[in-house]
Amino acid sequence: MQQLKLYFFLCCLLIPSTAIFSSAKVLPPHEFHISKCSIEYNEKESALQLTLHLFIDDLEDALRLQGADKLFICTEKESDKAEEYIYKYIQQKLQISLDDKAVNYTFVGKEVSEDLVAVWCYLEVENIKPFSKLHVKNNTLLEAFEDQKNIISIIGPKKRKGYLLFNNAKNEDTLNF
Repeated sequence: MQQLKLYFFLCCLLIPSTAIFSSAKVLPPHEFHISKCSIEYNEKESALQLTLHLFIDDLEDALRLQGADKLFICTEKESDKAEEYIYKYIQQKLQISLDDKAVNYTFVGKEVSEDLVAVWCYLEVENIKPFSKLHVKNNTLLEAFEDQKNIISIIGPKKRKGYLLFNNAKNEDTLNF
């Protein structure tokens, strides 16, 4: 658990700092492949809200492997089909079950990160009652990068917190609340 918290801390610290070392025109390739995701149960709205942070170049590489090229995500030249491809990709790679029942989320939208190197994707599952078990299968970007790490921070019912770490050796896990 301590190692997972350290990964999450480093992720939150390092991802935003990439803008300091990059120019606005040409971004150097990053030496680590990491995504971060927040899953929060909003009791007032009876909703599960997901926020997913992905490096744009990594996401475009993964989508290119599926045949979706020249999407120019979060730029003025963004393809009209970019959001559709992103949503389909996330649906394929991130599955969630609550109390052993698969849930379907909707794509609320996306926005570019402050440093312009990543995209924030917003997803939501509506009409969710309190649950005791959350199962996540997260294959995001694993097909594109051997060293990919996916970190998920979770706030469940009664504000109980948890963290999950995924990689090529472990792509699914369960949290009990």
